[in-house]
Amino acid sequence: MTSDGSARRGDDLVENLLRRAALGDMVRRQAARQGDKPAIIARSGSGNRRVITYRDLDRFSNRVAGGLARLGVGRGDLVALMSHNVAEAVGVYYGILKQGAVFTSLNPSYTPAEVARQVDHSTPRMVIAGPGMAGRAGEGVARARGNPRLVVMDGTPRPGEISFSEMLDGVSEEMPEALVEENDLAMVMYTSGTESVPKGVMVTHRAMMISTTPSWSYERYVEASDVFLLLAPVYTMAGTGAVTNLISMGATLVMIPRTEPGAVLVAIETEGVTNTSQTPTFYHRMIRHPDFGWRDLSSLRQAHVYGGPIPFGVVSELSKRARGVTWATYWGQSELSQLGVIGFFRDPSEIPERDSRWIGRPTPHVEVRVVDESGADCEVGELLCRSPGVMEGYYRNPRATAAVLRDGWLHTGDVVRLDSVGNLFFHDRLKDMIKTGGMNVSSAEVEETIRTHPGVMEAAVVGMAHPEWTEAVTAAVVLGRDAGVSEADLIEFCRARLAGYKTPKRVEFVSDLPIDSQGKVRKRELRQMLGDRRRSRPPGERV
Repeated sequence: MTSDGSARRGDDLVENLLRRAALGDMVRRQAARQGDKPAIIARSGSGNRRVITYRDLDRFSNRVAGGLARLGVGRGDLVALMSHNVAEAVGVYYGILKQGAVFTSLNPSYTPAEVARQVDHSTPRMVIAGPGMAGRAGEGVARARGNPRLVVMDGTPRPGEISFSEMLDGVSEEMPEALVEENDLAMVMYTSGTESVPKGVMVTHRAMMISTTPSWSYERYVEASDVFLLLAPVYTMAGTGAVTNLISMGATLVMIPRTEPGAVLVAIETEGVTNTSQTPTFYHRMIRHPDFGWRDLSSLRQAHVYGGPIPFGVVSELSKRARGVTWATYWGQSELSQLGVIGFFRDPSEIPERDSRWIGRPTPHVEVRVVDESGADCEVGELLCRSPGVMEGYYRNPRATAAVLRDGWLHTGDVVRLDSVGNLFFHDRLKDMIKTGGMNVSSAEVEETIRTHPGVMEAAVVGMAHPEWTEAVTAAVVLGRDAGVSEADLIEFCRARLAGYKTPKRVEFVSDLPIDSQGKVRKRELRQMLGDRRRSRPPGERV
């Protein structure tokens, strides 16, 4: 053995490669199997497209791994990427994994202050700024207490920064010689923060390799033949998880720069997209787009939906344009490595009890319980999960980890109903349950009722502090053009369909709801917005 121990490390790598289960290896294996197959089709806003084959992706990610190694990034180091959905982001992700480092991400809409806060929490060894991100990422890193290396994909690097092209210059395309174990962390993905400060979810290679990807495959939620339009942002678990599972399966990803209905319709038609995944809000916007009626959507095999009940009217309209499409409901969490609950239907008549809150049945790698406040099994209560996909915990937050990983179960914080044959129906988030006058009100139920009004486009419901009721059911509503609906009209509409204590005490009309990049309403922001509106009302005006 040499004095620096290199022979020993070589022996360890040989043994490691013999039987390891690591996500980065899936790119290499798919490149060997089907190197010429498109892994990514990247469309620009102007309609230009690039095709990146599995061989291209493997070689590029090898260079990224080598570049990271040259700059001192090693096994277990965190590397943060701040990027929109571009093909390079996928290559960077796999390069980080191949080097044995840990991927984490920064929301590209973050302000420098928010970048600094997350960098301080995650303390990455390096931050990579994607196209157009150099300015904000640079300011954020400069404000952070740590001193991560900043690599910029475009623009001229400032003093202390390095360009991405320089990082890759002269680096080999060969597989990196890096040790990776299945129980090593693969990623630290930050939650959306719709209700609290984002928390870093720690996920191992093993969680995806033996849990999420196999379950998606067993359920035929994704297949190797898929041309999947990726709409979830790569900085979220929904986006990164989808990339991981689809690349592991050997499918093709289609990427577009913005999640905009017109661009989505063009991509489906021109690329022969077989499936995509988005929220009910997005599908609702898509069917209202002026191009919806004439674009060819016949290639669409599945329409995945998550984040809330899909209105039956939306199902009907899309099914007319994409005949034969199967809808796939999905429930999952970052804390569960995306893994969760899947259900399929072609027509609303196939949904159990025709209840739009149906989210499906647990996937093969998940066990579930539904419990009441005392922890006893019940029909309607909090959903608990047990699975190889459960996170290791929240990064540097043992108190929050202990709050959700208890008694051998992941406490999801979601209220569901479990029927006698294993169907699950989503009722609400525990934090979104409104306690008014001693009664519990599901904000989701009130939202669904309001959305059935023909003049309503979107609605969100929260509990606002009230001296008499503790919390008052309060609705924020986006009306359709020329709807001519008043607050009194909507309250009366709800009173005819809901118990009195569930009926909103107040309705505010807004031009837009505060939503995140996945279409989820930021209820913390909404409460603040509604509070500001209440304080700005003229004296004596009813609230």
